[in-house]
Amino acid sequence: MGDGHPECPDRLTAIDNHLAACGLKSGLTLLEAEQAPISDIELAHGRMHIASLRGLSDQLCEEFEAGGPPHSYLDADTAINRHTWRAALRAAGAALAATDAVLAGELDNAFCAVRPPGHHACRNQAMGFCFFNNVAIAAKYAVERHGLQRVAIVDFDVHHGNGTEDIVAGDERILMVSFFQHPFYPVGGSISTAGNLLNMPVPAFTKGQTIRDMVNQHWLPRLDAYAPELLLISAGFDAHREDDLGQMGLVEEDYAWITSRLKDIAAKHAKGRIVSCLEGGYNLNALARSVEAHIRVLTETSL
Repeated sequence: MGDGHPECPDRLTAIDNHLAACGLKSGLTLLEAEQAPISDIELAHGRMHIASLRGLSDQLCEEFEAGGPPHSYLDADTAINRHTWRAALRAAGAALAATDAVLAGELDNAFCAVRPPGHHACRNQAMGFCFFNNVAIAAKYAVERHGLQRVAIVDFDVHHGNGTEDIVAGDERILMVSFFQHPFYPVGGSISTAGNLLNMPVPAFTKGQTIRDMVNQHWLPRLDAYAPELLLISAGFDAHREDDLGQMGLVEEDYAWITSRLKDIAAKHAKGRIVSCLEGGYNLNALARSVEAHIRVLTETSL
């Protein structure tokens, strides 16, 4: 995204280094993702949106070779460089590969440490550091390619997953539940009244216990009644109290608790099948610790 941008390669480096230092990485199955096929990206995004991103990427590559700028801004927050196209395809490819592996029984669950994130990417618009909506693509892929009838998306990023809402609203094969700080970015928050959405705004400075109560009272009953065959998580960790891109008060223990409750739902209805994809999280230390807490719960074996 450019020097000084919060959505930077250091995010994945911080996660990788921390998982190695805490001893968790050695027990994980590590897989490298291939680029997602365009035909699968088209399950969630319009052809003109995809073509425009590819064309801009090609143009940047040509101009950079001729001494041009390293990146171009699509909006005030979102920059594309000559590597973005391939990185975005691989991020989506990770979500698809994880979905395949979990549904085939090759993995119990998966966490995709990817960037760029995806949940702000609408069907026909890149925004909010996002180009392709990795989780929405995986959800559409699960129902269209694998024939699932009920897929749930859970989003606990501090920012509303407006792109996911835009793509899945009205598709009863997909349930989306989320909380998000409001008012905040993106302007307006959740705007759809579609019956397959449970998107819950919370004020700034909301702390973990309030979120836990909300999950117990609203998320879990809705998820339990829906009985998803696969659970997808938009795992943003910028609601952490140390993250300056949000104003909420969650800590690692809250992410572990949420993950545990979601794991219970998946065990009951989805044969334990969970695919989690990294979204936000910009304080590198808090991000790394929160991902550790999330993965530790995912990798716990039930007695």
